[in-house]
Amino acid sequence: MRIGIDARILAYQYGGTSQYIRWLAAALAELESDDEFSLLLSWKDRRTQAPAPFETRRLLTPCHHRLEQVSLPLELLRARLDVLHSPDFIPPFRRRCRSVITVHDLAFMRFPDKLTRASLRYYRQIGRAAASADGIIAVSESTRCDLAELLNVSPERVDVVHHAPDPRLRVMEEEERERFRRRWDLPRRFFLWVGVLEPRKNLLTLLEAQALLRRRGTQVLLLIVGGRGWLFQETLDAVQRLRLQTLVRFFGPAASPELLGLYNTATGFLFPSLYEGFGFPPLEAMVCGLPVISSNTSSLPEVLGEAAMYVEPTDARAWADAIERVLENETLRFQMRAAGVEQAARYSWRRTAEQTLAVYHRAMD
Repeated sequence: MRIGIDARILAYQYGGTSQYIRWLAAALAELESDDEFSLLLSWKDRRTQAPAPFETRRLLTPCHHRLEQVSLPLELLRARLDVLHSPDFIPPFRRRCRSVITVHDLAFMRFPDKLTRASLRYYRQIGRAAASADGIIAVSESTRCDLAELLNVSPERVDVVHHAPDPRLRVMEEEERERFRRRWDLPRRFFLWVGVLEPRKNLLTLLEAQALLRRRGTQVLLLIVGGRGWLFQETLDAVQRLRLQTLVRFFGPAASPELLGLYNTATGFLFPSLYEGFGFPPLEAMVCGLPVISSNTSSLPEVLGEAAMYVEPTDARAWADAIERVLENETLRFQMRAAGVEQAARYSWRRTAEQTLAVYHRAMD
């Protein structure tokens, strides 16, 4: 069976979907299988190399382009695929192969005001995508329930296949942590947030919690790590408005070695997201033994289990209370670290790849 994975988004974005494609392809390549795999990359992407024994194909059609549904089917004819996997939701609707789509979340339906018009226009094709797909992967039970509720997709048509954390992450030795702390001039105590700056991530609530903590006499750095997404300016403006310049630091995007060090040197990880289909960052923080305070919405309790401390996402006072509790209680931090490492160990990319390959084969039935 010839299987193609649409990986064009790797040229345009580094986020959860890109991370999913990279690690899924690597794990599929390690499975014993008679299937043939192609990684379908953008012609602009000269950095990504398909893992052996994947074939690499480069396509001219940009992802999310307004003419994508015209040009992409024509380009795919030469690949002669049996199954096309579209990890970014939307497949070509005119095709000569079976289609498997991955639905990460339906945030654009839950919070349409949090997206740009162009993004809304693209993702509103999800109803047609789900109706036409031969296989549907949801990355959590939460997302499967959303598909049933918002798009009337029968749960029996949807396979839940969880993501997994970056397999390179680990708990560092104390000497390594100290070297990293000195290199980046990090304080002994700080809280960490990782993601893409966009409204759905709800950083404004964390900033309001920081202002509350300062008024209580608790001053602890919030380190914000990640690239700028859509509508990010309101986050930058809020730091100025709340006069938090000395208590909030923007690290920018971080490569894997830097993320490893940050997860290992922070006091706690904060994740106030309004909605997640899975939630890579808090699970990856747990791999490194970092206590996690998370919002209690969507997939997060499903993925993080009993290892996280949960807070209502928009309750700034509750976030300030939770931060103080973790900051002041060493025993609690130790318990949360141990529980988090155990919870994260339940996920693996090999299991994700095996379950995904089974979906490809069922799509051919």
